[in-house]
Amino acid sequence: MNWPSLSLFSSKPLPLCKGKISVGAITKVLLRDLPSGRIVVLQHRDLDEVIAQELIDRKVKAIINCDQTMSGTYPTQGPLLLLQQQIPIWEVESSAFEVFESNREVAIYEDKIIVEDQYISCTAFTRENWISMQQLANDQSSRLLEQFIDNTLTYAVREKQAVMEPLPSLPLRVNCEGKHVLVVSRRKGYKKDLLAAKAFISKVKPILIGVDGGADALLECGYQPDLIVGDMDSVTDRALVCGAELIVHAYPNGTAPGMARMNAMGLFAHVLPCFGTSEDAALLLAFEQRGEWLVTVGAHTHMIDFLEKGREGMGSTLLVRMKIGSRLVDIKSIGAVYKQPYLWTKETATTVLLSLFFIALGLFQLHWILKRVAHVVWYLGGER
Repeated sequence: MNWPSLSLFSSKPLPLCKGKISVGAITKVLLRDLPSGRIVVLQHRDLDEVIAQELIDRKVKAIINCDQTMSGTYPTQGPLLLLQQQIPIWEVESSAFEVFESNREVAIYEDKIIVEDQYISCTAFTRENWISMQQLANDQSSRLLEQFIDNTLTYAVREKQAVMEPLPSLPLRVNCEGKHVLVVSRRKGYKKDLLAAKAFISKVKPILIGVDGGADALLECGYQPDLIVGDMDSVTDRALVCGAELIVHAYPNGTAPGMARMNAMGLFAHVLPCFGTSEDAALLLAFEQRGEWLVTVGAHTHMIDFLEKGREGMGSTLLVRMKIGSRLVDIKSIGAVYKQPYLWTKETATTVLLSLFFIALGLFQLHWILKRVAHVVWYLGGER
């Protein structure tokens, strides 16, 4: 498309926002090494909460989306989270994506974006837009759920034989047999849940598996992943070279797109052909390696989780849960059992010391009262 020249505009009002841009057709790839304070240009239909929180954490200045920020297909809080943090969102037509190049300066006005000598029409995505799309999504939730169930059952029937077959044997250094295994995935609230798992990790010392970007969450919390399993598209270079054993999730036919990145970085990685998601593959691997408890953090569990991943059903995940269910537990289910040892000891010690102090004070007061009573009794008895 030939964009009009900037010379058509004789006067320019002050821009609402300006700065350098970072451009990414695949948002999770863009986020791997995104500098803070950038205006990001995305092609992301239905911005989900996990991506929104990542953008907030990286302190982006604004978002230019070359797709529908919210289509109304399913409800999501992602755009609202961004707007609540005063991060504006502008939408442009998809064909404009080719105009943007990383590290260029852009100026954003009320109805246009200026890139060098070109301008692009834009529309702000507002809270009113979010409310309208959220209502639309809620109105068709029953139909969406019916379609999701149909897709789940269809794929479950197709893949039921695959889940019965054992995974290919891999010569791993890490041995999960008889040990608890913590599998960390990227889902809403996964970082908060991982922080809540601190006492469990400290006391049990489980094998730590990061599913793609879940490895970065482990590192951010001060933990060394033992295994990284995934397509290797959202995990950072820092995580890949941290010393963890790498397993590239491949399609059942053995095709492994993630190996291209491993080869480019000169890293050795095992290839694991497996149906389903990388999260499914990680759990099956831990199960077949005879892990004791398989504890999940940030696991995908319900319809919206899977729709946000671009999956219209959860057949593989349903089958995997059925196979390993006896050993599977979410961190939320056991977090209360493993309280922070240090905090618990400190609080308990404080409570015990205060209790002993008040008991001692009470006994002292009782002793003083009894002594006074005895003195009065002796005095009265002596007078008689």
